Amino acid sequence: MGWWQINADTLAASRFVLSPLAETFAALKLLHSGAATHPGERAWLDAHLPGYRARLAADPVTARLVRAGLGRAWIADFLTPTPRDEETFEQGLARIRAADPAEARAHLTVSLAGPLPAVLDRDDLPERAAALLTHVWTEAVRPDWDRRRRVLEADVVARTALVSRGGWAAVLDSLRPGRTRWLGGNRLQVNLHEYPPREISGADLLFVPVTPKGGWVSWEAPARYALVYPCAGALTDPGARPVPASLGPLLGATRAEVLVLLDTPLSTTQLVAVTGQGLGSVGRHLRVLLDAGLVERRRAGRSVLYSRTAAGEVLVRAAGPDHGSDIYRS
Repeated sequence: MGWWQINADTLAASRFVLSPLAETFAALKLLHSGAATHPGERAWLDAHLPGYRARLAADPVTARLVRAGLGRAWIADFLTPTPRDEETFEQGLARIRAADPAEARAHLTVSLAGPLPAVLDRDDLPERAAALLTHVWTEAVRPDWDRRRRVLEADVVARTALVSRGGWAAVLDSLRPGRTRWLGGNRLQVNLHEYPPREISGADLLFVPVTPKGGWVSWEAPARYALVYPCAGALTDPGARPVPASLGPLLGATRAEVLVLLDTPLSTTQLVAVTGQGLGSVGRHLRVLLDAGLVERRRAGRSVLYSRTAAGEVLVRAAGPDHGSDIYRS
């Protein structure tokens, strides 16, 4: 397994960062695999996979670059520059475009775990990678970036609240279950690969959420390290919790949706991200549900989390789980 040695000060100073470029690269990985993990991803792939495959069919060199860069054991480092605070997609992309061609080829030999194919022995690989990521961003990510950003922000709220409840160990264990975990002794397991440990005490440590499943690590040694992880499934695939059809007429469609979502504690920010409703609208629905005794709230650090009460649970169960409506928004 791969792990990083981290002192207490480094962990205490770590932070969550949103990255449009990381989100776009995660979308590229999803397009490359073509394998959806929930119905929302399936619909997204159905919409964007044909265009992506047509583009690669017209550009065999870039197609070979993608297959090589997304190696079985390792991603070519030049494709995943370590995110920076408040960095735009264009700023991150510029760092890929500026990668040294010789280093890019060296990174590909690592991801391939073997020699570089002749077709990739060229100097325009960083530019080709940047062009493909621009295509994915423009066609498949930017159109719904506002929604994605709300989901990412909601995930950060949840992780931050978890720090106050269970400490950093609970957060680290939950980022990529089975892959990331706090080992004790100031050691953070970051993946399952057998790579030498890294001493990163004193560096910037960043946690970067993305909406597709999966994740990776990146670094600019010795100053900056990042662990990219997938958002909580409840945020990325709200349709997995269908609203009983009989509950909508009783409470109203959106209010019923909020009540169903609160089978696990969520903040108003998270509910805004999942439902697509404005903050004021979500707040009004929560007030009605609170006054009716169907939900309760409690503070977790700086966040206020809402969850169903026993009465709310009885109401949702009585309405029946097998009669879902399609009021969820993509």
